Amino acid sequence: MAKLLDLLTRNSTPGARLSWPHITADDALWQDLTEQLPEGAVTLLGLWGDNRESGAVVRVAVIDEARRIGAVVTHECPGGQYPALSKAHPPAMRLERTVHDLFGLLPIGLPDTRPWLDHGMWPVRHPLGDRTPSPGSAPPYPFLSAQGEGLHQIPVGPVHAGVIEPGHFRFTAGGETVVRLEERLGYTHKGVEGLMIGADLKRAAQLAGRVSGDSTVTYALAFSRAVEAVHDVMVPARAVWLRALMAELERLANHFGDIGAICNDAAFALMHAHCGVLRERVLRTAMNCFGHRLMMDRIIPGGVANDLSGDGEVALSGLLAEIRRGFPALVELYDNTASLQDRTVGTGIVDPALARQYGCGGFIGRASGRSFDTRRVLPYPPYDELRFEIPVLSDGDVNARVWIRIREVEQSLSLIDQILERLPSGPVRVEPSRARAGEAIALVEGFRGDILVWVSLDGQGLVRRCHLRDPSWFQWPLLEAAIDGNIVADFPLCNKSFNCSYSGHDL
Repeated sequence: MAKLLDLLTRNSTPGARLSWPHITADDALWQDLTEQLPEGAVTLLGLWGDNRESGAVVRVAVIDEARRIGAVVTHECPGGQYPALSKAHPPAMRLERTVHDLFGLLPIGLPDTRPWLDHGMWPVRHPLGDRTPSPGSAPPYPFLSAQGEGLHQIPVGPVHAGVIEPGHFRFTAGGETVVRLEERLGYTHKGVEGLMIGADLKRAAQLAGRVSGDSTVTYALAFSRAVEAVHDVMVPARAVWLRALMAELERLANHFGDIGAICNDAAFALMHAHCGVLRERVLRTAMNCFGHRLMMDRIIPGGVANDLSGDGEVALSGLLAEIRRGFPALVELYDNTASLQDRTVGTGIVDPALARQYGCGGFIGRASGRSFDTRRVLPYPPYDELRFEIPVLSDGDVNARVWIRIREVEQSLSLIDQILERLPSGPVRVEPSRARAGEAIALVEGFRGDILVWVSLDGQGLVRRCHLRDPSWFQWPLLEAAIDGNIVADFPLCNKSFNCSYSGHDL
């Protein structure tokens, strides 16, 4: 009987470039996958539904990190059912609940059968499946209970103070100590994957760039790379390097914003103000260089929509010099403010074993000892030619997540230096070839972590199906674990140090 790891080895070439074989799994191979995931032999990257002419299927993306081998595993769903992976591997649970909400595919053995994205307000059930009429109302969501003397519940959200996306947090506490946190998400569901169906490449790239606005560059990059793999497009060298430049600017802007916001939630507004100034400088420079503060719609299949402006390199050099003058003093201020350290050190710890189990990426994973970074583990151009380090810590607390961001700022400055020094001349885009049917997957490192996009195109060059997976899918569950045993007042600090995307998660 064929084993999953045997098939991965047989169908892939380990090394710096990752190939993505597509494997159709029978029941035996699916069972092997169910056993390999909890053992850590492979890491779950995504799970989604699909409709083919032959019937509905469920697809799973996995990777063997040690050998840099990945695959998309497909299992048919006769009768609309398939064996649940989550009965052995909890990180799959919310994904399987979502597949049921959207497609109506039932995971047999699913430990938690409550709906996830569907709040009972949609006009139809299973909008990507049989689209049965909705009953129009839903029973109250049954939150999990906790037993103990003197416990009480604190509901927070979905509407929050300030300009923040909606999400509900149900705390069970004994006094001020949190003994259980349960999240309820899905309030920003936009039906992106349904809107993708039948879209042309221009429209689909725009939709991808709006899944989570703060990651518009890397979402557009992941979508474009997947489409280019289907069409076998050779992107011009200058466009490849400009894409990396945009991605590092996006990383800088978000890290400055996060560092300041974390300090603000610890009542240290001075850091918030100074980091806000640096973030604004990055956004203004992006506007100068590419015509949009967030660089939205600047990455397209085949390259980039517009070249670096005439004075762009001068503006970027000035930005780097300004950051290098001002940021070290802010780092010293953060590190030497005892009242701030008292709030961040030892607060909201994510166990490294849990980060590995969930395949948690980005600064959350790296602050808890998981060194995975797509730019290094599965390098795509031009990162395979650039020099940079992946900062990793093992403390797993708020302080560690701040320091990972600080070190990544330093690395992004170095990367932008290298990109400007080696930026080639030439065209910045090519038109994809004639319409070609096919499917492909891409993995790109955003500021939160790895973004996965799987796309299937039809013979007319339109999107047949597209799945977009935000890194927050494997980070939100860890926030529930991180706050356990902390006081309620520290939740805003923990939540901001995670900065998961509501919109990216809710699709």
